[in-house]
Amino acid sequence: MADGTTHDLVIRGATLVDGTGAPACTADLAVDGDTIAVVRRRGAAELPGIARLPAGDAPASDRTPIARGRREIDARGLLLTPGFVDIHTHYDGQATWDAQLAPSSVHGVTTALFGNCGVGFAPLRPGAIDLLIGIMEGVEDIPGTVLAEGIPFGWESFPEYMDALDRLPHAIDIGAQVPHAALRCYVMGERGGDHAARPTAAECDAMGRLLEEALRAGALGLSTSRTVKHRAKDGRPTPSLSADESELGALARAMRRAGRGVLEVNSDFGDGDFAVLAAAAREAGRPLSLLLIQVDRAPDLWRETLDAIHAARASGLSVNGQVGSRAIGVLLGLEATLNPFGTHPAWREHLAGLPHARRVARLRADAALRARLVDERPADGTTRLIGGMLERAFEMGAVPDYEPAPGSSIAARARAEGRSPWAVALDALLADEGRGLLLHPFENYTHGDFEVVRTMLEDDATVMGIGDGGAHVGTICDGSGPTFLLTHWARDRRRGARIPIERLVRKQTLDGARAYGLVDRGALRPGLRADLNLIDLAGLTLHRPRIEHDLPAGGRRFLQSASGYRHTFVAGVETLRDDRPTGATPGRLVRSR
Repeated sequence: MADGTTHDLVIRGATLVDGTGAPACTADLAVDGDTIAVVRRRGAAELPGIARLPAGDAPASDRTPIARGRREIDARGLLLTPGFVDIHTHYDGQATWDAQLAPSSVHGVTTALFGNCGVGFAPLRPGAIDLLIGIMEGVEDIPGTVLAEGIPFGWESFPEYMDALDRLPHAIDIGAQVPHAALRCYVMGERGGDHAARPTAAECDAMGRLLEEALRAGALGLSTSRTVKHRAKDGRPTPSLSADESELGALARAMRRAGRGVLEVNSDFGDGDFAVLAAAAREAGRPLSLLLIQVDRAPDLWRETLDAIHAARASGLSVNGQVGSRAIGVLLGLEATLNPFGTHPAWREHLAGLPHARRVARLRADAALRARLVDERPADGTTRLIGGMLERAFEMGAVPDYEPAPGSSIAARARAEGRSPWAVALDALLADEGRGLLLHPFENYTHGDFEVVRTMLEDDATVMGIGDGGAHVGTICDGSGPTFLLTHWARDRRRGARIPIERLVRKQTLDGARAYGLVDRGALRPGLRADLNLIDLAGLTLHRPRIEHDLPAGGRRFLQSASGYRHTFVAGVETLRDDRPTGATPGRLVRSR
């Protein structure tokens, strides 16, 4: 018998992957208000062609039907998952002007956390707007004009910033962390932007008080950066690069007093750095979350760091590594920040001032101009850089291959064809009305495949992260990671082993939620938040990124869409239907407790 209740929403016959890691099954689910009310498992599910766990340990089925719903969805043939949790985005500015928070919101993400890598916009010292914008512009490749025009700066303290976010509509839930750079600049002024400047004891205490205030108001953690890759617009290293034990200790003690928050770190892991960070986390008594990436200059460092994470966990420290679902790749294109021909004198003379469509038409019509671009190689640094990148740059199809064989690179193709790599690159970029792209995977791809990424993904000490939604808007577009996680790793991978879909979904849902203490989401269980995805897994497709001029001040960015998200619900409200936003904005600011 049915339970006699009329529910707000009932989903029937879905293939349930519930976020806990349990084997997939066929199930019905009911929602009342913003909460999952009932989950009824019917039995084993069929997922042809999908890597999955054996069904032998599946929870027992319950054939009792769920009562009718005010809205009913026949979900036969669709995958039902929790809404995805993305703990590493950079929507600090975008969240103040954009309700949708694309690209994350069109890839099944229902909770996004920002304030990562030590950069953000609060606390905000009066007169320091340009300083913080310059840091964000350099570190995260978000144009300063976009930030200056788009952000309605009207706060000083971090709690005031959170209150401002809380008043704004959003399609998905958001959470904020306190950026170390902003703390330094608020307390130390211009000195704070210089990583070599040491705060006094009084300044360390002041930073600690501000951090404690923010955590008690609901900030989800403290983020800091200790990588030389991060530089402000003026070329200076990130302000927190060399923060010493006294500065980190003051911040750690503030976290201990507040009893809240995660310490999030992007580090190069030089000699002794892991020990310094682990000591700070122990003093704080709070979890530590570290970005884990393979870099070419030290291709085994990720393994050493992961081993150190395991040792620290064995000693009682709560610590994880944030990993990505693929290589981190720079996009090269005629409209991208990195245009292989953008610094060429012929480009500047004949093409730079033209609208994109006219540029493409001119290039197609003028063989002599194309020959100049290919044959006359300028000696500037950008040209030398891109020339080297072509050895490991790959043409992106309409449905991108993110794990291409090394022998298909632009340079390898050029050698096989007896042509200049610049000619092959230009032909590729002129495809699709000049919207062709090249992908240069520069991290997580040292050996030309994803075996290192697979090892990271399968490790129990890692969680999904580093998608960087909202950042690197003209060079990188990895916020689509959740979609890639399902399509590539569970269904499509051909150059190595795949991963069971149940583990992948847990990685992107419950594990991420737990990493930040978000106990009300991440799994499909009665009483938890009704954040849901219904996905046509067989048809789920990730499309090639495209340039859109939709940012404030006319700024451009890469966006990447997907096909196959039939329904996404945030707190029981449908926000995405057949891959298109519904316009609903049930999202809210998530605060620590």
